[in-house]
Amino acid sequence: MFVPMSMRQEAPEQQRAFYKSKAWQQCRAAYISSVGGLCERCFKRGYFVPGYYVHHKEYIDPSNITDPAVLLSFDNLEYLCERCHNQEHHGDRKRYIINADGSVIADSPP
Repeated sequence: MFVPMSMRQEAPEQQRAFYKSKAWQQCRAAYISSVGGLCERCFKRGYFVPGYYVHHKEYIDPSNITDPAVLLSFDNLEYLCERCHNQEHHGDRKRYIINADGSVIADSPP
């Protein structure tokens, strides 16, 4: 699910406050412990990769920034490594491409 940047920026102060809250810090730590500290997507594919981000499956936006069922529910969380988290938010887009002669050049945004 792609959320337009403008929508994500509507409540940045609330989001920052949430991610600094004791409730989130405790929920995050408990969730990481409950999944064993490994990236859940990699683990499903048979790889043992440490996780890095606790990802909200339903993205946080102004309409749900105060809903604990979205913010703090284990059912809405997923522990991901940096690669899987980037894949979730940016798809297969690469920052560079290698052309026919082997030179690395910057890839233009989609």
